[in-house]
Amino acid sequence: MSDRRPFAAVLAANTISIAGSSLTLIGVPWFVLQTTGSAGRAGVVAFCATLPVVVAALVGGPVIDRIGRRRVSAASDLICAVSVGAIPLLHYAGALEFWMLCALMAVGGLVHTPGLTARGVLLPDLAEHAGTTVARAASLYDAVSRGARMIGAALAGVLIAVFGAESALLLDSATFAVSALLVTAFLRGVPAAEPQRATGKISFAGYRAELAEGWSFLTRSRLLAGITVMVMMTNGLDQGWSAVLLPVHGREALGGATAIGLLVSLFGGFALLGALLYGVWGERFSRRTVYTTAFLLCGAPRYAVAAFTDTPLPLAVTMALSGFGAGMLNPILTTVLYERVPDELRSRVSGVTTAGCELTMPLGGLAAGLLVDGLGATPALLLFGGVYLLTTLAPLVFPAWRTMERAPEPVGSAAATEVSRTEPALPG
Repeated sequence: MSDRRPFAAVLAANTISIAGSSLTLIGVPWFVLQTTGSAGRAGVVAFCATLPVVVAALVGGPVIDRIGRRRVSAASDLICAVSVGAIPLLHYAGALEFWMLCALMAVGGLVHTPGLTARGVLLPDLAEHAGTTVARAASLYDAVSRGARMIGAALAGVLIAVFGAESALLLDSATFAVSALLVTAFLRGVPAAEPQRATGKISFAGYRAELAEGWSFLTRSRLLAGITVMVMMTNGLDQGWSAVLLPVHGREALGGATAIGLLVSLFGGFALLGALLYGVWGERFSRRTVYTTAFLLCGAPRYAVAAFTDTPLPLAVTMALSGFGAGMLNPILTTVLYERVPDELRSRVSGVTTAGCELTMPLGGLAAGLLVDGLGATPALLLFGGVYLLTTLAPLVFPAWRTMERAPEPVGSAAATEVSRTEPALPG
C-alpha cells in the first residue's frame, strides 16, 4: 500500500526551505553592497559561505548514514535558522562586524548541504512508498525546488525594496525552522530515514574507508568524472553570477533589488516549466542531446546579454530561456544517479559528487568580486560567459558522454553492489 505523506512532507520542506534560501541568495549580496559598497567584499562573503559547503559535502556522506537522514536534515535546518537569523539581529543591535557576517555565512554553508543531501538521497525510497517512478519523482522534486526559488526570489525583491535586506533574512530563518518541523514529524518511522548502522566498531579508519568507497565509485567512470568536472566549472561561474555579477549589474543598470528579484523569479519559473515538461516527455528523447542543448541555453547567453544591455527586457527574455534549459538538467542527472548507485552507498557517492561539483564555488564568487573591482562589470561578464561557453561544449567533444544513454545494471543486482565493478553517477 502506497503512502505519499513522507514524499509530500519532503517536497513541502524543500519548498519552504529553498524559498527561504532564495531570500538569502539575493538579500546577503545586496546587504553587503548596501553596507560596504564593495563588490570585492561581496565576493569575500560568497567565498566564506561556499568553502564550508565543499568540506561538508566531502566528508558528510558517512555521517549522514550513521546519524540518520531525518536527524541530519532537521538539525541542518535548525542551525541554518540560527545562523541566518543572527545576521539582522546583530545588525539591529549595532554589533555586526564584517568578520561576524563571514563567520555566520560559513556556519550556514557548513551545515546546509548535508541537510539537502540527506533529503535528496531518500528520493528513491520515498518514490517507492508513493507508488511512482524515480524519474517522475526526480522531476517533481526538481520542479518544486525551482518553483520555490521563483517564489522566494520575487518575494526577496519586494521585501528588500520595501523593508530592507534584513527582513528577508529574518523570514529565511523562519522557513528553516518550519522545514525542520516537517521533516521531524513526517519522516519518523521511514526505515531509510533512520540511522544506517555499519557493522563493526566505529573508528576513523572505518570512516575513511567508507568515504573512500564514494571516491572509488565515482572515479571509475569516465562519464561521471566528466560530468563532475563540467558541473564543477559551471557551478563556480554561476556562483559568481548570483553572488556578485547580477547584484552589481542590477544596482548599476537595472534599477535595484526589485529587478533582480523579478529576473531570478523569471528564471525559476521557466526552470519549473522545463522540469515539468521533462518529467512528462523527457524520457522519449536522447539524454545527451537534451542535456547538451539545455546547458548551452542556460549558460553563456545571460552573461553576454547582461554585458551589452542596460535595460531589463532583453535580459528578462534571456533569463526565461536560460531557466527553461536549466530546469531539464537536474532530472536527467538525478535519474542517472539513482539508476546506478545502490542504496547503501548513495549518501557517500552523493556527498563526494556534491563536493566535486561545488569545488569551484568559493572561487567563483571571490573571482567575480575581484574582477569587477579591478576591470569593471562588463569585462567580468564577458570573461565568465566565454569560459561558460567553452565548458558546455564538452558533451559534444568527448566520447564518454555517449554512454549517458546506456542502460545500467539493476541496482539490486550483484554487479551493482560491488563498488569496484559499478559505474556511478552524480547529482546536478
